[in-house]
Amino acid sequence: MITDTLKVFVAVAEQRNFSQAAKLLNLSQPGVSLHIRNLENELGAKLLHRSPKLVKLTEAGEILFGKAQQILGLYDEAKQDIHMLRDEVTGSLFMGASFTIGEYILPRVLADYAQQYPLVDVQVHISNSDNILQDIRAGRFHIGLVEGQVDAKDLQVTAFMKDEMVLIASPDHLLTASKSVDCNQLQDQVWVMRETGSGTRAYSDRLIQDGGLSIKRSFVFNSSQGVKEAVACGLGIALLSRWVVRKELDSGELSEIPIRGMKISRDLSLLQSKDEPAVMAVLRFIQTLNLNVQSLYADF
Repeated sequence: MITDTLKVFVAVAEQRNFSQAAKLLNLSQPGVSLHIRNLENELGAKLLHRSPKLVKLTEAGEILFGKAQQILGLYDEAKQDIHMLRDEVTGSLFMGASFTIGEYILPRVLADYAQQYPLVDVQVHISNSDNILQDIRAGRFHIGLVEGQVDAKDLQVTAFMKDEMVLIASPDHLLTASKSVDCNQLQDQVWVMRETGSGTRAYSDRLIQDGGLSIKRSFVFNSSQGVKEAVACGLGIALLSRWVVRKELDSGELSEIPIRGMKISRDLSLLQSKDEPAVMAVLRFIQTLNLNVQSLYADF
């Protein structure tokens, strides 16, 4: 089927590598090479410059790459429209999600979605907010779910719920002796943080900057789970989403440190391209997400 061959070609063009494309498509590398060779024979043009380390599009390849993306998009839309005649939602849903959303909120929403629309192939990529933003712009995902302030006038940004940030420490930390602390009591503390580019890290940085706080030392982890475990072991204090730490706060593994006169919250937002029409699988997911928001709030 020509669409299968075009999918292989697009994957090779995007990955710039035959083996990576084969892995992504769950094909053998010789199988990928055969698809490309058949396509070049059919079109009578060389589509790719091959080297041991990198694959680069020829001028003909650049032309086909743009058209192939359009063809595959139209084919997917046609499938969606045909299945709609049978009141079925099918196709693929590719989404990116930040760590907080992807690990602590999205699984619950997807469980509901998968039960209602079992024919949709859902793939989720979890990364930090900056990476998800760039992937949406590159057209790798149908939608992205990120936290915090989003500066993206080129995208459609829709806030779907609020998220509270809480300052945490191990139960035996000196700061937990008080019911609440002033911001100046956070001077010269050891902080455990997410990496730069994380929506969570942005709020830690803002708290430290706005409070004029000096840092005794900091440790950086590229996951909220790593930050949480480090804090529980007494490595330092951290600012994390209540979603991330609610179970540990309930069990007493972690302690919340309220800051007097301060409540930190942020938006959780859905990102979409302004140019690409939303397929039915995406529209139904957004509906499911919005319907789940009220029950998610009820957990607090």
